Amino acid sequence: MRHFGKTIGTAFALTALAFVAPALAQTAPDQSTPIQTAAAPPPAYDPTANFFANWFARVDAIQAAQPHWMTPVATTTPRLEEEFRYDQSFQTLGHGGGHVDNFGGGKGLELIPFSPVEVIIGVPPYIEKSTAKKTISGWNDWPFFLVKYRILSANEQNGNYILSVFLQGSAPTGIQALTSNSYMITPTIAGGIGFGDFDIQMTAGESFPTEHTEVGKVFSWNTAFQYHIWDVLWPAVEFNYNHFSGGARGGLHQAFVTPEIIFGRFHIVDRVRLIVGAGYQIAVMPSPTVPKPLTPMFKNNFILTTRFAF
Repeated sequence: MRHFGKTIGTAFALTALAFVAPALAQTAPDQSTPIQTAAAPPPAYDPTANFFANWFARVDAIQAAQPHWMTPVATTTPRLEEEFRYDQSFQTLGHGGGHVDNFGGGKGLELIPFSPVEVIIGVPPYIEKSTAKKTISGWNDWPFFLVKYRILSANEQNGNYILSVFLQGSAPTGIQALTSNSYMITPTIAGGIGFGDFDIQMTAGESFPTEHTEVGKVFSWNTAFQYHIWDVLWPAVEFNYNHFSGGARGGLHQAFVTPEIIFGRFHIVDRVRLIVGAGYQIAVMPSPTVPKPLTPMFKNNFILTTRFAF
């Protein structure tokens, strides 16, 4: 009987220990040596990834420091823009010379990679020229780049003005009937000032060949007087003047008046805004026109422009 009691007592004690031991193990302090783990290294800095990740925030900050006018139809704006642009023009030549249709207008992709610079990557225009004697069609010379540098600017709340310089280059990639046979460089200075809803934008520059100097130089002066109505309407009138030095038109000049209307900026999706417009260039100098070489280069010109700003 005594042995039986000892056996029962031992079994009972072991059973109780089985339930109590886990609880004691959880409450007992851990006397073991902690395991040392190495901290994960910080992610490597990738300047390229950060450059593109911050692209649109950078563009917004750059454009916030300048006026918010509209780019005219013919005059290149001194403002920095980010958009894709496609133009078409339909010229009527003087003296019954026929028609010249231009698809693309040498426009293309406009980007603001960093402050205060814009880069335009142009697309070669496709030309269709029809005269009484023959028809010519093909690609014209390639305006492969234009770089803008904004010297100073202030938005509408802080002065409403801007001053920039450009440098444009074109390559003689056109077909033989259209090409200038020379690389052309065009430095330009551009500026603008606004007064409420009215603004004036102006450029002055000279295009000259890097080879085949017999092509001659062209001085261009463009001025646009623009007004802003009802948030999306931008009527304007431009004055476009060219003077030729050397080449077939050496000593001659031409001038056009361009009334126009632009509609925009219409929200499409996310950052994308649609801009459309039209202008009609009318030759006013010289009069009468010079037949050979034809000056002005055309009698009138109907221009269409489409842009997707982003």
